[in-house]
Amino acid sequence: MTTSHGQKYNSSFETVLHKRSDLHILRKLWHMSTGSVGLFIFLNSTQSQTFWASVILAIALAGFTIDLVRNKVPAINKLVIKFMGPLMRRSEKDGVSGLPFYALGVSLSLFFYSRDIAIVSTMFLVFSDPLSSFFGILYGKDKILPNKSLQGAVAGFFTCYLITLFYAMNTSALGTHLLLFAIISGVIGSASELVSAFNIDDNLTIPVISGLGMTLLNKYVTVFA
Repeated sequence: MTTSHGQKYNSSFETVLHKRSDLHILRKLWHMSTGSVGLFIFLNSTQSQTFWASVILAIALAGFTIDLVRNKVPAINKLVIKFMGPLMRRSEKDGVSGLPFYALGVSLSLFFYSRDIAIVSTMFLVFSDPLSSFFGILYGKDKILPNKSLQGAVAGFFTCYLITLFYAMNTSALGTHLLLFAIISGVIGSASELVSAFNIDDNLTIPVISGLGMTLLNKYVTVFA
């Protein structure tokens, strides 16, 4: 590859790939739509939870493998970015993309938590993550951690709170215990997203940490049987 071609190649990266601080609506819509489709398939499947956990783990491992290969073979990396560039960030150009962490987080949640908690923690990932980012980028004036704002954290809290409340209303009678569970779950969900400020991918931390938190919470404020 000549220098001029190399310059063109790098320039294409700069114009196609987004920064973390960009609003990047297409990525957020992709994040929510693919997650919603996955949840729909899981909820309407007759296969076991362990089966789907294994399938999604295989997707995660395939994603890590593809990232490893493309980082070592520029031609493959160029091809991947040609098709997936609109959904990628600049930081993912020569690193690991969010997809394998997304799949790994969901699979671990399905492996280790009850069905209801795995579903709710996955819904946190699918909806709270992009919405907290959206509000944080647009309105995040008060920084509480690197790349994290109070406004984004509040948006994450309310998203997780409402997801928990409306989902749990299908399994538990509305009452003080349910409201308490939803409020604390909202805090846990929002906190699990903030952990990514310490260079840990939130696609992994959100379902794993929130699932663990709700599992422990459910022992004291029982909402899911």
